[in-house]
Amino acid sequence: MNPTSSLAATGQSLWLDNITRTLLDEGTLARYIADLSVTGLTSNPSIFDAAIGSGTAYDVDVAVRAKAGLRGEALFTALALDDLRRAADLFRPIHDATGGIDGWVSMEISPLLASDTQGSLAAALQIQAEARRRNLFVKIPGTPASIPAIEEAIFAGVPVNVTLLFSCEHYLAAAEAYLRGVERRLEAGLDPSVASVASLFVSRWDVAANARLPPELHNTLGIAVARQTYAAYRALLASARWRVLASQDARPQRLLWASTGVKDPAAPDTLYVSALAAPDTINTMPENTLRAFAGHGVLQGVLAADGADGALARVRAAGVDLDALARTLQRDGAEAFVKSWRHLLQQLDEKVRALGAG
Repeated sequence: MNPTSSLAATGQSLWLDNITRTLLDEGTLARYIADLSVTGLTSNPSIFDAAIGSGTAYDVDVAVRAKAGLRGEALFTALALDDLRRAADLFRPIHDATGGIDGWVSMEISPLLASDTQGSLAAALQIQAEARRRNLFVKIPGTPASIPAIEEAIFAGVPVNVTLLFSCEHYLAAAEAYLRGVERRLEAGLDPSVASVASLFVSRWDVAANARLPPELHNTLGIAVARQTYAAYRALLASARWRVLASQDARPQRLLWASTGVKDPAAPDTLYVSALAAPDTINTMPENTLRAFAGHGVLQGVLAADGADGALARVRAAGVDLDALARTLQRDGAEAFVKSWRHLLQQLDEKVRALGAG
């Protein structure tokens, strides 16, 4: 059994945190599914910014669609959904075989809508309608301003990947929005079985905190926050409130580890994958991390459901305000997505002009 198969055997899903047209055209994604136990895929504005901006894989499609009158966000959505439909079709057998638990792809709404509940809901419904794939999540950030949009999207029956969660508190806010949406569907006589995942970003904690911490605490904070959040996740699934919903065929909002690529060159390149194996969770990995784990990854056991970990106390004792840092990480993450989104749209405009399709 290879390392990725061993990880999947713990009950964790392995998803790829990347999509490019080349990845699809060359059959690389299909090989990852067949050989490395990959069962899903995530995307974000930064990933598409890099994919569309590098090389010429999108040029013909950009030119054709631009000549048909598409520009800006409409042009990007058309390009991205072409890729995501193809990926969704590759994962569809997994989706069907698991009863819709696995085999998902994700598409982000415009990060410019973060504080616009109705605009976010309209964008989510539009993406769902245009995608025409039952195994596509719409990604909505779990910022305070977007929590109402998550609830409304779940109530509307849109599968949601809640992104940009950094702390246990962020996760619980997203879980509460999900639960309220499901409860409202039941009250309205609607099917409560709406899929969702909650994406906790891991490595950015260590990028932000390492310089403030003694060497022995480097690269421990992200894992400690993940363990704490996993304990909250297991407690929610054991709660009376959830048991009532589950008895009426609601499905759990799965916990997903995001940002699991290692940024510190002094740390093992499989650090966050090896340390965060846990049943009923997802680890979405950059390509380099997936390949590294497939080549030499070693599991460190499975996470305990109680979340016991003294690392958070040691980090606090070293002077790091975890609540303030969580707010900063979420704000900076949202701003980075806005920056990538604007750069992506600018890059598309420039490509249209360069191709003479304007």
